[in-house]
Amino acid sequence: MKSDVVKKGIERAPHRSLLHALGVTRAEMSKPFIGIINSFSEIVPGHMHLRQISEAVKAGVAAGGGISFEVNTIAVCDGIAMGHAGMKYSLPSRELIADSVEVVAESHAFDALVFIPNCDKIIPGMLMAAVRLNLPSIFISGGPMLSGRIQEGDGQKKVDLSSLFEAVGKVAIGKMSEEQLTELEAAVCPGAGSCAGMFTANTMNCLTEALGMGLPGHGTIPAVDTRRRQLARAAGEQVIKLLAANVRPSDIINQSSLCNAFAVDMALGGSTNSVLHLIAIAREAGIPFSLAGINEISQRTPQLCKLSPAGTDRIEDLDRAGGISAVMKRLGDLLDRDARTVSGRTIGQTMAEAEVKDSEVIRSVKNAYSAQGGLAILFGNLAPEGAVVKRSAVAPEMMVHQGKARVFDSEDEATKAIMNTTIKPGEVVVIRYEGPRGGPGMREMLTPTSLLSGMGMDKEVALITDGRFSGATRGAAIGHVSPEAASGGPIAALRDGDIIRINIPEYRIDVQLSDSEIADRLARLPEFEPKIKKGYLRYYAEKVLSASAGAVFSA
Repeated sequence: MKSDVVKKGIERAPHRSLLHALGVTRAEMSKPFIGIINSFSEIVPGHMHLRQISEAVKAGVAAGGGISFEVNTIAVCDGIAMGHAGMKYSLPSRELIADSVEVVAESHAFDALVFIPNCDKIIPGMLMAAVRLNLPSIFISGGPMLSGRIQEGDGQKKVDLSSLFEAVGKVAIGKMSEEQLTELEAAVCPGAGSCAGMFTANTMNCLTEALGMGLPGHGTIPAVDTRRRQLARAAGEQVIKLLAANVRPSDIINQSSLCNAFAVDMALGGSTNSVLHLIAIAREAGIPFSLAGINEISQRTPQLCKLSPAGTDRIEDLDRAGGISAVMKRLGDLLDRDARTVSGRTIGQTMAEAEVKDSEVIRSVKNAYSAQGGLAILFGNLAPEGAVVKRSAVAPEMMVHQGKARVFDSEDEATKAIMNTTIKPGEVVVIRYEGPRGGPGMREMLTPTSLLSGMGMDKEVALITDGRFSGATRGAAIGHVSPEAASGGPIAALRDGDIIRINIPEYRIDVQLSDSEIADRLARLPEFEPKIKKGYLRYYAEKVLSASAGAVFSA
């Protein structure tokens, strides 16, 4: 066992002494050492219950014959960080999480790992660490939050955090009172778990299951459901079996399983951030995966679910309908059935045992919401390296749009203009210098997109940015425009009044300027001056690559 380097031989007597101080008995020295990588936090609602998950994992590890050691990583709540300087730290935290897991796992010679994430960057950060370390590993998330409920007429209406962000826009134009906003505020987040829609956290947890790194139910069983703790115990037992069989992440995460994950992503209509994170995981694993390849998967994969913010169903509804296993069953031969999973079974075997319990929540291929997937990668003279849009959340009338640019050099400037109702129907709001390097940190833009939706302008105004969007965003919101403005991308050349044409069915985003006009404007720009002069964000800005490369660090 790898842990023998800290517990065997006379020269390791000092090491054993320190392990004894932890309560490890001499008899337990012969057992495998399992690192439980927990992201528990009292500031993140999706993580506040993860100690309970960890205790269940420990029980499973003990039942399987191992000894567990719990350690922690950091976690950022994107909702609390949204709309201010704190959001600059969200995406950069992904790299810190991956690095910190590497440090603690290698320093203490763990034999295998159980990862307990739940929200946004924590999941991909841990997946990056898993493929980097390549120790037998399994994931068990904290599970999704239940949706909230508010009274509407004679019945109740489901709500979630995106409902509240959009409500702010309604208040700004007088469509909702502040009293109604306060009532909604108290209802949308009823307890522990990752926010209830198909936002980034739930997208990534569902895709972790589709990748094969989580047991069936990993992505959808609600946080408060006792099945979540039962699954955690099962994960603890299963990691011992993975260790005994020497099954490692490299045996599970490969080109085939990534294609499976992207196909499930398309069927779900997941967050645009999944593109950023799956590309980063692929790069960490040394697996080539291009943005153009994602479009190929999208073109052949129908969208089977319409979950919030694109529809009214929430993750609890997806779980009730059969979960990710049922979605994969619907996709059938569009997936590689031979792909391995941490359960010890193939994807095909898991699909065979699955049951679709609600054909409206998980539609059939013949009755799909769309013949193509929920995400699309756009290319053109405005985004030579690509841009990402959640096609499933775009109104039909905005799938093709042409309008005059309204250019802002920060999210704050754009938000102020939207709040002041100075944006006109038909325009294209451009938010630049918010990319990985320019932000720095590639902030999510849920505030401006939600304001536009709340004001009813999501069917009249498009928004493009070199930053990114929350999975809760809906409307013609196009992010990850690459190269970014700070790196001299064409988005830096835009001026108010330039005509921008968006054609999502044809995967195009262009500005009506010639290549020479764009080049001339870029040549006249002053050299980009970083906004942050010290600390981790300055280091991040110096090391980070383009969003088209997953916004990972350069070698």
